[in-house]
Amino acid sequence: MASAHGTNPLPRLPRLPREPVHSVAGPLQQFLHVEAASGVVLLLATLTALVLANSPWSDSFLGIWDTRVGLTLGGFSLDGSLKHWINDGLMAVFFFVIGLEVKRELVLGELNELRKATLPLVAALGGMLVPAGIYFALQRGQPGEPGWGIPMATDIAFVVGCMAVLGSRVPTGLRVMLLSLAIVDDIGAILVIAVGYTEHIDTTALALGAGGIVLTLIMAKAGIRSIGVYTLMGILIWLAFHESGVHATIAGVILGLITPVRGWVDDELLHSTVKAADDALDSGDASVSHYALARGVERASRENLSPLVRIETSLHPWVGFAIMPVFALANAGVPVSMDAIGEPVALAVLAGLLLGKPLGIVGFSWLATRTGLASLPENVSWAAVLGGSLLSGIGFTMALFIAGLALGDDLLDTAKVGVLVASGLAAAAGMGVLIVALKPTSERAAE
Repeated sequence: MASAHGTNPLPRLPRLPREPVHSVAGPLQQFLHVEAASGVVLLLATLTALVLANSPWSDSFLGIWDTRVGLTLGGFSLDGSLKHWINDGLMAVFFFVIGLEVKRELVLGELNELRKATLPLVAALGGMLVPAGIYFALQRGQPGEPGWGIPMATDIAFVVGCMAVLGSRVPTGLRVMLLSLAIVDDIGAILVIAVGYTEHIDTTALALGAGGIVLTLIMAKAGIRSIGVYTLMGILIWLAFHESGVHATIAGVILGLITPVRGWVDDELLHSTVKAADDALDSGDASVSHYALARGVERASRENLSPLVRIETSLHPWVGFAIMPVFALANAGVPVSMDAIGEPVALAVLAGLLLGKPLGIVGFSWLATRTGLASLPENVSWAAVLGGSLLSGIGFTMALFIAGLALGDDLLDTAKVGVLVASGLAAAAGMGVLIVALKPTSERAAE
């Protein structure tokens, strides 16, 4: 097609070579955009829950989440509160997406090489151990002691949202470091949930769940590609884990980790399929089935995308804009008072997130660079690392989730107040330090 100015048609550009990482570059960019926008929605949901929980309608609002919801099939029965199904059911999808993100980072991302992964791995280790240690030291021998895992994890959505507000001032190296650190944090939190907060195990149900995972792997090897079949298997595996005593969200993580990261049709085969269909259509042969050609191209195009990219891209907006806000509405609605902030459990959470996170991340990072194990990313100063470590004190989603597993009703609301206050202060402090520490892009380019 000629341009509007009557010039020659644009030449067909040669097909550029592709590397494996290109298959996730687009979804990764979408991931960052969704995280930034969903962080705003999550904040609005949190504020809504807090306002309603501290309003004249508090009893009605909080009572919604205690509504009983159940299912009975013959002798099999599932029954629980609406909050239970949100925390065990919907959040299993959240953890499934986390499993996908972890798998992507381990195979194609910043964690696929030890050299690149050393700094975020070491920093995340410090950012988990020190906060947990501070909390445990303050609560040792007290009723809140089981909540040691609360201040360990970082909320990716809020951290990405804060960086989005700062815009291009944030150097790429710091973004990558904080995202990788948050991914490692998630792995640590998952292990904490699986090991630290599992009490009674039904070995039969757990064996059925493990058998379902093995069967899923066999199905993938056998070439079964139906998303519907795998969805059904995922539900059955979730049910087995739910009945086993191991928290049901762990099933979501495992399913995410075993999702294939490579497409079943490579670029060369896709190109050949499209070309063959094009040639067949151009031939004018009446015996050629247009339906068969279209289905062949459709299948090749679909299978060119890896299951991980296809599923993560589809589910991530649902998690960011639906599941996490619903979780916040159900869990962040707590009566807030100055007295609650001064309670020992709330103070332990505050100390873990506000002091433990920066001490652990900066301290372990300094040791790693001092010993030569790692080096700071390009254009990233220690002041920027401090700002990022303060942002990592935004624990929110995972912290609230672990608090619900670790503490009884008598301490849970106090812990939630600590999480909410600490996360807000961490966001303000981190952004303040980064605004001072980071130069605008134009100033960095002029140096």
